[in-house]
Amino acid sequence: MRKILAFSASNSPTSINHQLILNVTERISAHPVTVLKLKEDDFPIYSIVKEKEGFPENVEVLYKMLQEHGALIISVNEYNANVGGFFKNILDWLSRLDRKFLENKKILLMSTSPGKRGGASALEYCKNQFPRFGGEIVESFSLPQFYENFDSEKGSIVNEVFDLGIAEVVTAFSQEIKE
Repeated sequence: MRKILAFSASNSPTSINHQLILNVTERISAHPVTVLKLKEDDFPIYSIVKEKEGFPENVEVLYKMLQEHGALIISVNEYNANVGGFFKNILDWLSRLDRKFLENKKILLMSTSPGKRGGASALEYCKNQFPRFGGEIVESFSLPQFYENFDSEKGSIVNEVFDLGIAEVVTAFSQEIKE
């Protein structure tokens, strides 16, 4: 049984990706899950000058949490056909602390957006980047048109096809991370 760390890559207080994280983590019972809210931390903008001053404490805390968990569920947001700057900044800090900060991590990678592509560009960016940091993406899922396909009050996917799809992805991910 692997411990799972789950978080949204968004810093929005009303993050739709965080809502998707909550929906997915409620489906997992075979593994202990910790849901993290990255948006509650202030990560300074990375620069070589800042790095020479030392790594921020919250970067080191996040790094330690990543190391304590064998699996990750990450839902990435998208701005202008790319991953959001908040999360890209976190990736920059972590990769400077340890280039292989995702080593031996099995990842369920997700995205959602109000648009028809469901954050597909941000999802693809992370699919290309995470293996460079040592992570293994074992499953992925994109939920398009969030507001049409998700009931925020109930925290549920209302489109039956997408609900079945995420159920299959979660089941496959849970099986893949058995030790």
